[in-house]
Amino acid sequence: MAQITTGIRSILSMPWAYDALQGMLGVTHARKVVCEDYIRAQPGDVVVDIGCGTAEILKFLPENIRYYGFDLSQHYIDSAKRRFAARGQFQCADVTTMGSSDIPPCQVAIAFGVLHHLDDAAAYGLINSLYDRLAHGGRLITVDPVFVSGQAWVAHELIRRDRGQNVRTCEGYMDLVSERFSAKNIQARHDLLRVPYTYAVMSCTR
Repeated sequence: MAQITTGIRSILSMPWAYDALQGMLGVTHARKVVCEDYIRAQPGDVVVDIGCGTAEILKFLPENIRYYGFDLSQHYIDSAKRRFAARGQFQCADVTTMGSSDIPPCQVAIAFGVLHHLDDAAAYGLINSLYDRLAHGGRLITVDPVFVSGQAWVAHELIRRDRGQNVRTCEGYMDLVSERFSAKNIQARHDLLRVPYTYAVMSCTR
């Protein structure tokens, strides 16, 4: 997984620092908007969250879903278990080696802030594995920083300094999605954080 975890960025490996920074930037608001406008999980759905972090997204998902969270960081997974043990199941896993058999069948798959950490081959493999486990009509929602023409200089510089080393354009993210999906679309959002920043929200339907 291509990400920088040295220097000042190393502190983000600690759950408290990760959550504090995301809170300051307004990622809590971003999660709420993404859940309401894109994920739209329904009661009874099985939701798979790849790169779940500390599972803060559960605050904006229905109570009566079956939630499975996966993350590379054992620290994040331990934090998620402490806070949300009654809400889901959590597992430390390297998404670059996950195959279809490692993923529960689901109606919704989420990858919030994952693809920009993966090279093309790993990202394509993950998306295809998720496709294999999605129910007919099930949806994959991804959210990642994106480079777009005309974005604010501050947004561009913040994204350029992200821990993830594979930030793409909207077209670059769309190119990762197999034609097996019946529909796919992507939207650049400049309004999800408190600071100038651009996210690409991609929705793919099996």
